[in-house]
Amino acid sequence: MNWDKITNIILIAALAVLAVFAMLGLYQWITRKSIKKVDKNLLAMFVPLILMVIVFVIFEKVLILNTRPDGSGEPSFPSTHTMVSATIFALAALNLKNYIKSKPLRITLYIIMAILTILVPVGRVLANKHWISDVVAGLVFAAIFAAIYYLIIRRAKNAEHLHENH
Repeated sequence: MNWDKITNIILIAALAVLAVFAMLGLYQWITRKSIKKVDKNLLAMFVPLILMVIVFVIFEKVLILNTRPDGSGEPSFPSTHTMVSATIFALAALNLKNYIKSKPLRITLYIIMAILTILVPVGRVLANKHWISDVVAGLVFAAIFAAIYYLIIRRAKNAEHLHENH
């Protein structure tokens, strides 16, 4: 089994999921004629995604802490495949209820995203592209980004409820 190719395909699938949310936001912006009328949860995705890009640049270009076990000399910490795919799948999971009303479909998508999120770090280690510490760090960063996103949308909902009650 070629785990490098499999994890590349999963990463592309994650980016396609992100593209769907981006197109939804763009569609709302165009049809509602104002970026202020785009769903707040879609706009809030920019924060963890920008943080993810910053982390990527820091560890890929500035602070190289580890290189790949395959001897290529490429930076490996944290695993970008793991960090990006896990972050996107987590953000998508936090949004499915807003856009998919069918509970069985949502549960199916949650399971698929969970399986893919597990396959990427396992596959990156099996492909000899990353050390276990690299993929764990990728998962930790993804969890941090998802938590930041969750706190942003929770705070926005709380502010919205306070505004409605006054």
